[in-house]
This record gives sequence, C-alpha cells and structure tokens, in this order.
Amino acid sequence: MTDVRARISARAGSPRWLGSAIRAWAGFAFFTAFAGQFWRNLLGWWGFGIVAGIVIAGAVVLLVLVRPTWNWRLVPKSAIAFVGLAALSIAWSAYPWTTVLMVAILAGTAIAGVALGLCLTWGEFLRSLARALAWILALSLVFELWVALFVGEPLLPNFVDYGDADVPAAFYWSRDLLFAGGPIEGVVANRNLLGMIALLGLIVFSIQTRTMGHRRDRAIGWIVVSVLTLALTRSATVLLAAVVVAAVLGFALWARRRPHGRLPVYLTAAGSLAAAITAIVVAWGPLLDLLGRSEDATGRLDIWASVQGLIAERPVLGWGWTGYWAPWTEPYAGLAVRNGVEYLQAHNAWLDVWMQLGVVGLVVFAALVLGTLSRSWFAAVDRPAVDFGNGTGYRASSLMPLLLTAALIAQSIGESRILIEGGWMLLIALAFLTKRRRFAGEPMP
Repeated sequence: MTDVRARISARAGSPRWLGSAIRAWAGFAFFTAFAGQFWRNLLGWWGFGIVAGIVIAGAVVLLVLVRPTWNWRLVPKSAIAFVGLAALSIAWSAYPWTTVLMVAILAGTAIAGVALGLCLTWGEFLRSLARALAWILALSLVFELWVALFVGEPLLPNFVDYGDADVPAAFYWSRDLLFAGGPIEGVVANRNLLGMIALLGLIVFSIQTRTMGHRRDRAIGWIVVSVLTLALTRSATVLLAAVVVAAVLGFALWARRRPHGRLPVYLTAAGSLAAAITAIVVAWGPLLDLLGRSEDATGRLDIWASVQGLIAERPVLGWGWTGYWAPWTEPYAGLAVRNGVEYLQAHNAWLDVWMQLGVVGLVVFAALVLGTLSRSWFAAVDRPAVDFGNGTGYRASSLMPLLLTAALIAQSIGESRILIEGGWMLLIALAFLTKRRRFAGEPMP
C-alpha cells in the first residue's frame, strides 16, 4: 500500500483538508465506539443511532476516497468468516429478526474497523486512538467533578423516567462517588469500561513517550491521568488485565533481546500461564476477597452457569448471533438478573460466542483473536527488514498492537466487550493493521 496522503493527493485537490478530515473522523470513530454509552445517556438511543450512522458513513466515504490496496492474501480471513457466520446464523436463529438487526450492527462496526486498519498509517492510528482516549478520560474526570460539586447526588441519564421506583445503582450515569474515592463510572457510566479505557490509554500514552519527541511531557501527563482514573474505577477485572499486559510486555522485551534461541522465552511464558491458571483455580475464593469482590465475582458464576445450560441445548451452531443480549426475546429475557439489574452479556466473550454461534463460531473467533495476537507478537519482537538507524531497527510503536490485543484478550475473560462497540472495532482494526505488516515499508513514529 502506498502512502495514504499520496493516494489522497492524487485523487483530490484539497489533500490538507482531507487529511484533517480523516484524522478527525478516526478520532471521532474511536471516541464513539468506546464511549457509546456517553452518547446514549446524553442524546438517547435515537441520538446515538445518528452518531453511529455518521461514523459508519464516514468509514465508507474514507474507503472510497483512499481506495486502499485490497490484496486478498493480506485480508484476515477469520474476520470475514466470523461476520459471515453471524449472518448465516439468521437461518437457524431462535430470534431471526433480532439476529438481522444485530448482524447489521456487527458488520457496520467492522466496516469502521476495516477503514481504521487499512486507511491510516501506523502513526495516524496511534495518534487518533490516543486523542480519543484522552478525550474520554478528561471528560470523565470533569464530569465526575461537576456532579460532585454542582449536582451533589447520583445522576440519572437523560431521556429516562423511572417514576417512584427504587432505581438500582447500576442505572445511574454517575453515583457521585468522586470525593469518596470511587468507584467512578465517568461519561461511559461503567467503572469496568472506564477502567479498560484507562488501561488502553496507559498503553498508547506510554508508547507516545518514545515517539512524540519534544511533546513527550504531554504524553507523561496523560499517563498520570490514566493511572488516576484506573485507581478511581477500582475495577478488579481491569487490574487483572493490567497484570497480563505487563507480563506480555516483559516477555516481548525479553524476546527482543534474544533474536535467536527464543525457546527459553516461550517455555517460561507457557509455564507462567500454566502456573497462573493453577493458582486461580486453587485460590479462587481468597483471590476474590483480595480484590474486594463477592464470592461469585458479582454474579458471574451464576451467569456462566445459565449460559452453559443454553450452550448444552445448542452446542454446535448456537442460538443465533445477537452480540449484546436482546432483553426483549427468549432465551435472554430474565436470564441474568441481579439486585434488580438485568445483565445483557455472559461476562465472558468466549462463552457468549459459544452460546450464540456454537462450537463452530468459537473456533472461528479463536482463529481471529489468536491470529491477531500471533501477528502482533512477531511484529513486536522481530526486527523489521529496514533498520531505521537506531541500532536495532525496533520502534516502541511496534509494541502497540501486541499490548492492545493482550488487553482485549484479558478483558474477554470477565467481559464480553470484545464482541461489541469499541472492543470489536479495535479487534478488527488490529487484525487488518497487523496483516498489512507495514513495518518494513512504513517508518513508524
């Protein structure tokens, strides 16, 4: 693929304006995908639908204008296969019209991810993601401060009216806990989601400290904001994800120092994974106590048991794609209710895929995720074909796909977010971005 700007210059008379528009769209797309609940709470579902439509339309326009080289050998087939299987599930879905709607949402989000993965350079991808995450983190802290200073009580979203009903805490946009030390939910109205955004921010801002030159202080400032937000969310699932990301980073840096003879790295990594799984199984109760969670991980074990029951009924092809559960249809209506809150996900992406698309879907999803992880790993630890003059050929930005993918995989164990909105769009973008393998031909920032 030739340089994105060169392609635009050849097709339009105002490349500077178009370049700015592309960067603006990319940042807006990332913001909307990760902060969808912000738009829903602010504008309602119809307003959010308009905003999401703008993002998808922008992706289509971007693909038409840039016209990236489409080489089938460089397309992650597992991504196409997963969306295709979700579409095919309409034929056997227990809720076909819901599946039609949800497949459209899945495909639309994937189109945005494809545009990000194919039409942006590595530097543009990193900067656009960083800007979006910075906006979400900044708005979240300002929002929580505004609620604490001027509202002084929990705040409900716009366009909802619960009457005199006792509103569960999970329904509030903010619970006004900033001055109590959290947990805060920010503009995304969910502490686990806000914590994950802070973790992703910590990754990209840390990389920017090695790529921004004289603006390095700005990246350090956003690292501080990310750490502060992460602490205020007090999210146990994100804390565990952070440990996983740190471990992956350590192994990647070790592998870089051993360009030949990496067997000790892989054996140690495999042993560490086996030890971690064993420790979790043996010390499950004490671990949850340490993290301040209930004995059943805030109802996750009950939800997993319910999902496993549905899997047993349709193990091969599943019940039909839905992504986030549709509460208006069986078997999801009332499937997971806790303290007056109806949960609309399995809190484990792998169980969710198995339930919705069966073991066939699970295999395809595993191929998508593990394929992206594998390409990200070798992109991070193998020297590029071109030495950029720093003595090793390595750049900090080549770690970006690996660490982001590791964070998504770690989150997928306790949340199903990788299947929807920001998680799904980022996974697709990384799948296409890593498949391009632009390390040799495109200087990284």
